[in-house]
Amino acid sequence: MVAKLITTSADGEKKEYLLTSETVTIGRKPSNDIPIDNLSVSGRHAQVITILEDSFLEDLGSTNGTYVNGKLVKKHALEDGDSITLGKYQITYHNSTSRSAGEGFEKTMVIRPGEKGMPEEAGSKEINESVQKISAEIASEAASTAASPLADKEACLQLLSGANAGKELILTKALTTIGQPGVQVAAITRRPQGFFLIHVDGGPDNSVPKVGGTPIGSSAHELKSHDILEVAGVKMEFYLR
Repeated sequence: MVAKLITTSADGEKKEYLLTSETVTIGRKPSNDIPIDNLSVSGRHAQVITILEDSFLEDLGSTNGTYVNGKLVKKHALEDGDSITLGKYQITYHNSTSRSAGEGFEKTMVIRPGEKGMPEEAGSKEINESVQKISAEIASEAASTAASPLADKEACLQLLSGANAGKELILTKALTTIGQPGVQVAAITRRPQGFFLIHVDGGPDNSVPKVGGTPIGSSAHELKSHDILEVAGVKMEFYLR
C-alpha cells in the first residue's frame, strides 16, 4: 500500500496526497507538491522523501518549524500515524507497510543476475537492516545535497556472464539490490551526487563486490559509466544513457 499524507486545514477540510514520488515538497508556494495557503507555513516549509517502504520528513529551514507528535524536528523517520504540524496546519502520515527499527521489516527483494530470468529472492533480516540504513542515508543526502546532472540519467546494467549474458537490467529505483543471498549481495543506489555500489552482505567469507577487478571495500564506491562490476560471480557493465 502506498504511503500517504492527509492534510487538515483550520476549518477541518481534509485532503489526501499519495507519496508516489521519491520527494514531495510542502509549503505555501503554489509550486510545492502539497501547497498550503496559510501564512504560518513557509514558502518551502518541509519535504518528505520516500525510499522503498520508508518515508523521512525534513524541515527546509522554515520560520515556524516542523513538529512531529508535538516535538520540533529537523529530520525524522516517519511512522504510521505520526502527526505533523506545520505552523497552524496539521498533517497525518499513514503507511501500513512502514518498518520500525529492528522489527517488522518488509523483506528486501534481491535480484539474482546469475539465474535465468533474473528472479528475485527475499533477503535475510541482516540484509533488510543494512538496506534500511542505506535508505535512510540516501534520504538524508537527498534532503541536503545539491543534485548532480548524472542523477537524472537512466542507469543500466549489461550482463556479461552467467545465464543472462547479453541482457540488460534498467535500474529504475533509488536502491536496487543484486546478487545471491548467502553468497554476496550489493546495492546500487542513485544519490544526488550520482550512482554508487555498496557492499551489503558477503556470506560466510564476507566477500565484497569488485569494480574493475578490485574489491570495493566497505565504503560506497562511486560508479562511472562503463565500469565493469562483479557481484556474486557475475560480471556486468554499468552505464548511463
